[in-house]
Amino acid sequence: MTLRNTFKTALVGLTTHKSRSILTILGIVIGITAIMLVMSLSQGATDLILSQIQGLGSQTIIVRAGREPSGPSDFASIFTTSLKDREVTAIKNPALVRGVVAVAPNVIGSGTALYGSETKNASLLGTTPDILQALEIYPKYGAFFNDGDVSGRSSVAVLGSEVKKELFGESDAVGETIKFYDRNFKVVGVFDDIGQIGAFDIDSNIIIPVTTANQYLLGASHYTVIMVRVESEAVVEKSADDIRQTLRELHNITDPDKDDFLVATQADLAERVGTITGVLSALLLSVAAISLIVGGIGIMNIMLVSVTERTREIGLRKAVGATTGDILKQFLFESVILTSTGGVIGIALGSLLSLVMSIVLTQFLEIDWGFAFPIMGALLGFGVSALIGLIFGIYPARQASKKSPIEALRYE
Repeated sequence: MTLRNTFKTALVGLTTHKSRSILTILGIVIGITAIMLVMSLSQGATDLILSQIQGLGSQTIIVRAGREPSGPSDFASIFTTSLKDREVTAIKNPALVRGVVAVAPNVIGSGTALYGSETKNASLLGTTPDILQALEIYPKYGAFFNDGDVSGRSSVAVLGSEVKKELFGESDAVGETIKFYDRNFKVVGVFDDIGQIGAFDIDSNIIIPVTTANQYLLGASHYTVIMVRVESEAVVEKSADDIRQTLRELHNITDPDKDDFLVATQADLAERVGTITGVLSALLLSVAAISLIVGGIGIMNIMLVSVTERTREIGLRKAVGATTGDILKQFLFESVILTSTGGVIGIALGSLLSLVMSIVLTQFLEIDWGFAFPIMGALLGFGVSALIGLIFGIYPARQASKKSPIEALRYE
């Protein structure tokens, strides 16, 4: 019997029991749908985070207090006070760190801003004018505070667009006074809609001099993050290495594993994002794989039942000349067709759900979560589903092919 005839016979066998065939592939459909959903959302999350990282600019280096957590015991290190004025001064020194054009120490917090009867929960960003060059952002209205405001600990503020809209609506905020952390601040500038840049959502921030934030609002003398802008992409890695070496000498650190700070470039951050999302995707895909295995076992059981029910059919086919190989191929084809069909349905359903999820996330979280169709996920899903049909179909197919035609014809 030719492969074409075997394929047609397998299709007839499956379409004769449509309901059973549909129920048989449910496990495969669920598993492949889960794979597509996980891979699509993972790619969407990665693209979103990378776009935010790229917003920092390829010439920006991030220096964060605390070492990179490698275990539960390391998370306390993120609260370290390792970044202070002397670290800022050292990074600005061209004899120690090459290619630096701007250094912006930052502190962060949150609080409630008031203007008249209006209130707004806002993020606090204490910084210096160098932040403009580090992030390449500039106020749309008014002006940014200057170095004199920083040294004089002035009570001035620049508002993100979202904060301005909540407190002032469409009216001009420049020159007005708001209350933040129970302290009055004069609004000197307002940013246009900028959105997320790295870890900072500029639109929801109230930006004030870092010295004012530390002395009057936070009661601190250290910095959370130092943003460093270098003269070109060509010196980014060299400058980052200089910063690491300079800070280690300041902190008397000889073992890099004992660093109480983290220096990261855009490439470093992108690599970390890829690693994190890759690990999470692998964990979720392992859960989906369990569904596929369960689906494969279900297919094997159903095929064994089908072999038993079709014993007389097997005997009749052998009696008219079908070989053991023909019977084996027919039932293998049925199994592979079932799982491959389930794979195609799962790919389509997973893609549709991924598209819906991206639209929902974009609308409700107000973020640019793009839909990503994972081509590798589709190929993997179809290949795995066909492989499962082959693996879990071998035993039932062998059982069918080994039946004696005389005994099979006598079967009631």
